[in-house]
Amino acid sequence: MALQGNLRDFSVSEILQLLGTQKKTGCLLLKREGESAVVYVSEGRVVSSRDPGMRADDPLVAFLKDIHRLPEEQYRGLSTIHRETGRDIEDLLLNGRYMEQEELSGYIERQILDTLLKVSSWEDGTYRFDPAVTWKADRLVRLSTEGVLIEAARRIDERKRFHHLFADPHQVLGVRDLPDPDEPLSDEERELFGIIDGKHTLAEVTAAAPLTEYETQEALHRLIESGWVEAVGRRDPGILAPESPPRPPPIRPRALARELFVTAAAVVVVAVLVAGGHLATRPTPASRSASDVFVAAQMRDLRKVLDLYQRENGRYPERLEQLVEDHWLSANGIAIPGHRLQYRRQGSGADYRLRLDREP
Repeated sequence: MALQGNLRDFSVSEILQLLGTQKKTGCLLLKREGESAVVYVSEGRVVSSRDPGMRADDPLVAFLKDIHRLPEEQYRGLSTIHRETGRDIEDLLLNGRYMEQEELSGYIERQILDTLLKVSSWEDGTYRFDPAVTWKADRLVRLSTEGVLIEAARRIDERKRFHHLFADPHQVLGVRDLPDPDEPLSDEERELFGIIDGKHTLAEVTAAAPLTEYETQEALHRLIESGWVEAVGRRDPGILAPESPPRPPPIRPRALARELFVTAAAVVVVAVLVAGGHLATRPTPASRSASDVFVAAQMRDLRKVLDLYQRENGRYPERLEQLVEDHWLSANGIAIPGHRLQYRRQGSGADYRLRLDREP
């Protein structure tokens, strides 16, 4: 028997709490002023917040595009296969080896939380729970209803605070100082350190980050509270940035996101740079700059892409330019302003030497 009503009488959180407590299985359909969302539950646990298939407005597709994980050419290729086979996007991503299961599961969890953050604020609209409509594909996630509701509530409270802190999207962000090498940093914070350079606005950093808007603001909040990042000015709307903000390199289909993110805190701080096979002296806090952070992030990304290239091809490339020619990186990925890169493949390609020299 279906359960339905108006969101003015029962909030989304109350409905999901009821479904979780009673360990219900089925699909919750939410509608409001032309918007709609679905939440599939299995025995009281959230397993998806999208319909099977690959619709044009699929939340998972939109999420992967938003975090720069699904390039347009890959999306077009997957759309073609879906039209021919009718297979679900999750199935296509896994069996096409675009992603590993652990990576995709992490993205699905983040997408579910992002969807619940949106619908939890709906104060009007309609709901309908149908136990006859169930999630029949593989269940890559099984999230506790209570857990996702607590996290959604936390994010709603935090977002109110972020709204005041980040009210001006045209403020320019710069690095004030870098954390100590042993300071624990989240993946999100490391990503932002590679983007913030004192030239680009909050809006541009948010667009370039491989994160949702909330995730970007949450990470920025900590960086600002810790004194590592600050607003260094403001650029009026309509005035172009000196250059596009740096973005993470394109991710190959068979690459693991975990491998792209597993780095020590020294990746951001980069207390060392490879120079002639020995370690460079770590700069003092006063001498650290946004430029150092950008160079560090670019070296980090370059080494990761080299390792991923080796995993897929069984050897490292003969030249760095091969990474550009084979569409692993853009040309900017092997060009570091103010520095000269020297790359040499060792032996049969099982190792390499990468040297970074500062131009005089």
